[in-house]
Amino acid sequence: MTHKKTGAAISGLVAGAINGLLGAGGGMALVPLLGKLANPAEDTLFPTCVAVIFPVCLVSLTISAMGAPLPWAQAWPYLVGSGIGGLLAGLWGQKIPTLWLHRILGVLILWGGIRSLC
Repeated sequence: MTHKKTGAAISGLVAGAINGLLGAGGGMALVPLLGKLANPAEDTLFPTCVAVIFPVCLVSLTISAMGAPLPWAQAWPYLVGSGIGGLLAGLWGQKIPTLWLHRILGVLILWGGIRSLC
């Protein structure tokens, strides 16, 4: 396996484990890991991460559903809102320079980490 493929596989493993254990956050780990270990083209990093995280989330959802009923009534408002947000971000995100996307992600990671500690 080439260095890039090994880096991509390790990045995916870590992102999948984080997503499965914590229920979220795999994408936040995948962006910096994939960028460092697999070194994809800057303009494909974020779309690649989205393409990877979607099936990872489906696997986590399936495993969770096997253990307990899913609270769909509570989830629907979030699904609608996140669907609209994802659509808008997908349309506008292509116009934001990659450097700023990295900075925004970094701020979100820091904010989430601080909230988790406090």
